[in-house]
Amino acid sequence: MKSLSGKITVLLVTALLLTSTRVEAQAVKVPRVGYLSGGSLSNLGGRIEAFRQGLRELGYVEGKNIVIEWREAQGNFDRVRELADELVRLKMDVIVSPGPAVTRPLKEATATVPIVMAQDTDPVGSGFVASLARPGGNITGLAALAPEMAGKQLEILKELAPRLSRVAILGNSNNPGDAQALRETVIAAGTVDVYLRYLDVLDPKEIDSKFTAANKGHADAVLVLGNPILNAHRKQIVELAVKHRLPTAYTRPEYIEEGGLMYYGTNYNDLFRRAAGYVDRILKGAKPADLPVEQPTKFELIVNLKAAKQIGLTIPNKVLAKADRVIR
Repeated sequence: MKSLSGKITVLLVTALLLTSTRVEAQAVKVPRVGYLSGGSLSNLGGRIEAFRQGLRELGYVEGKNIVIEWREAQGNFDRVRELADELVRLKMDVIVSPGPAVTRPLKEATATVPIVMAQDTDPVGSGFVASLARPGGNITGLAALAPEMAGKQLEILKELAPRLSRVAILGNSNNPGDAQALRETVIAAGTVDVYLRYLDVLDPKEIDSKFTAANKGHADAVLVLGNPILNAHRKQIVELAVKHRLPTAYTRPEYIEEGGLMYYGTNYNDLFRRAAGYVDRILKGAKPADLPVEQPTKFELIVNLKAAKQIGLTIPNKVLAKADRVIR
């Protein structure tokens, strides 16, 4: 009987240990987050680091208590759709999108997996959310207000070069944010007495010829709107601005890192850091439908004196005094 009792005890202890192990395994389930870039991840280095910083601030350590599946399409937007489907098949707990060109294929790939927009120029107009206050579906995140910044950039361009009267705008009419950016810029043009000419870049091969057209049209400056085609060729655009000696303002700070002259707008690194907060709340049980889309709280003016020197432009002191960062 003692022998039988001992065996029963061993079996009970073993069963308890196995049950405890299973419970513990379930308790320490590591969340899996997908991150899909339409371009190259290396081109988003600052924003990705800001996202990682936001996760660290919330106690997440990549590879320890959170797994991030990084995917990049290298500018191939057919590939974006394939990678979106792949992340959905891998059953991510959350998928992060760095912009609308990625958010759309993700939306088409799933109506159930939570999607966090790190930034979007017009999430309501793009059909990603029902409203900023009540997104209503599986998508939420942050709005960038990029189109609204285009008008302010034109005003600063006028301060940089007070005599300018003609400004060429490089954009892509297939980009949802272009129309709104143009409206804002036209309004600003009326207040600073500037003539605008829109140059539509539908193919990267047209970039060179559009700068030539701006030069032949006697443009005094250029404003480059943000869209995937232009952003993927920012080094070429910056070089052409120098070649044609045209003061150029950009709607993405990454252009300044390539040697561009001036950026004013949303602090995108701050948005990507805040995107980590959405990931955290969703992993803790919040539903995207109930998380309002937040807007920017930080803006920045970056001026590159090296770029100004290359085109023979002297930056007025009043502009330098406003700058959050000056590259010398």
